[in-house]
Amino acid sequence: MFQKNSSITQIYFDQAATSCPKAFGVGEAMHCYIDTVCANVNRSTYATATEAAIRVLETREKLCALFGSGDPTHVIFTAGQTISLNMVIKGLLRPGDHVLVSPLEHNGVMRPLTQMLDRGITFDRIPLIGDDELDLDAARRMIRPNTRLMMLTHASNVSGTILPVASAGTLCREKGIFLAVDAAQTAGHLPIDLTSAGIDALCVPSHKGLRGPSGIGAMLLSPGCAKALDPLITGGTGSDSHTELQPDYMPDRFESGTPNLPGIYGLHAALYELEQENVSSRRVKEEALLLLFLSGLDSIAGIRILGTRDPSRKVALVSVDFTARRDNAEVADRLANEFGILTRCGLHCAPNAHKTYGTFPQGTVRFSLNSTNTIDEIVFTLTAIQKTLD
Repeated sequence: MFQKNSSITQIYFDQAATSCPKAFGVGEAMHCYIDTVCANVNRSTYATATEAAIRVLETREKLCALFGSGDPTHVIFTAGQTISLNMVIKGLLRPGDHVLVSPLEHNGVMRPLTQMLDRGITFDRIPLIGDDELDLDAARRMIRPNTRLMMLTHASNVSGTILPVASAGTLCREKGIFLAVDAAQTAGHLPIDLTSAGIDALCVPSHKGLRGPSGIGAMLLSPGCAKALDPLITGGTGSDSHTELQPDYMPDRFESGTPNLPGIYGLHAALYELEQENVSSRRVKEEALLLLFLSGLDSIAGIRILGTRDPSRKVALVSVDFTARRDNAEVADRLANEFGILTRCGLHCAPNAHKTYGTFPQGTVRFSLNSTNTIDEIVFTLTAIQKTLD
């Protein structure tokens, strides 16, 4: 999609940071809640409160249907992906526990884990082998008696490489450990089935592939994980008000305080659009754009593309290191200011991923797409990159 501001036509290739445009009806739904509903849930039974409660339940049900979870009460609304990841890490782990992660994790995972080192938590990184593949044989050997959790990004926000979470789920079930998945770069882009993949905690943001608003996310839990997880935040839920103890039942156990109802209304609208389009249909469009972009980059000398080139194992995200010919920041700046192409340059909050790929500390220029982008935008961008390097 081309966007216009007052001075230049813009092409938005920063979909991995947040989606643009948002799904049809997102803003209108949020406006509707703020202007005409404006009631809390779980506290009252008058008409607008009931309407809001129904919309919340419908949104849980839509997330269940999308991600293969059978119980809407185990869909927990959070204030976003970072909160969801912290809830899993800090709610599940105990002193002495050991965690396995990939070498591609975002700081949303790694900073909470590093913080937990002072509390007696340890972690190891599963290596990559071959064509950017997670070495699950090594993971099997790395599992210890005290390993409690394997936590994996579903797709790297640096390279776009998709990790084999279903195979990891099989291993985790065999060894009796929990599997948590950071689906920041795949929710809304790839089909995900929590049950068949053996995922115990699936963390999804609203504002990326689902094309909803920011400030709202969801955590989908297996029954076993929900029982093992301690609430990170406790407080008023509108339920069991006779006691000062946190409710044990779902979802109240993990949803203290007033929820982001404008955000839930917006997410509901985004999920409705996704239901009409279908995730697999979006994936087909994005893979075609990815192939076109990768093919065009092949004709440009002196650049390096991170991660696998296998489109079946990659989301529509391409990180390019231009430093053999130009400084990456210079390339990103010129693409934005001279051609209106909006990317993200740097380390993408995933320093170890860049260390793994050999692009630390210079980072890369990241081009991230979705199905709203077009062939014309790809063609224009390839020409612009060539002009920038000449």
